[in-house]
Amino acid sequence: MAEENKNVAPAEAGVKAESAPVAAKAQGGEKSATAARGNGRRFGNGGRRFSRNGRNGGRREDDEFTDKVIKINRVAKVIKGGKRVRFTALVVIGDGKGTYGFGLGKSNEVPDAIKKAMNVARRNKNKITVAEGDTITHPIMGEFGATKVFLKPAPKGTGLVAGGAVRAILELAGIKNVYSKIYGSRTQGNVVKAVADGLAKLKTREQVEEVRFGKKPEVKAANKPAEKTSEAK
Repeated sequence: MAEENKNVAPAEAGVKAESAPVAAKAQGGEKSATAARGNGRRFGNGGRRFSRNGRNGGRREDDEFTDKVIKINRVAKVIKGGKRVRFTALVVIGDGKGTYGFGLGKSNEVPDAIKKAMNVARRNKNKITVAEGDTITHPIMGEFGATKVFLKPAPKGTGLVAGGAVRAILELAGIKNVYSKIYGSRTQGNVVKAVADGLAKLKTREQVEEVRFGKKPEVKAANKPAEKTSEAK
């Protein structure tokens, strides 16, 4: 029995000796993986995360636009099982430099409705020319349905004599001095569309002269004195 025990002991020692290097390698592998993660070296990209729009941390074009929620309305549709409640959102966006847009979104939740409205507004952007003094070029009447909105230029320092939806869309478009008046229905959706209709009708001085005189105005060039050249003899 003593001889058998002597033969078994070296075998167990050999197993422990063989398992020791394997455990050391495993620990070394875990340490190297942890160090690699700590250094940000993953998948060979140096730990960099690239944005979905193709630019590494770049700024999207629509980031410069400011948005404002005009109205959130709760609507219900009667169906066979009862009522289905949804939400609509009216949103206006603008960059304050003459570009603006508006959109209407509908969804089961308010945040989703606002997101849809902003996407619609970004797809339907319009551009106007802001006159000197941050106002419009001439008086105009915008119409949509039973709503009419009158806009009139105002001197610098007057501010926006407007409220509600009219003020929101003019502010985001970059117009700071104007008089306004609403006639007829004051539904906010119709008011926004009437203001957009009026802004779309605005014309610059050059466009008016082209219609009135049938040609584009000529730009007067500065009279430059003729340079005298002397030939070398």
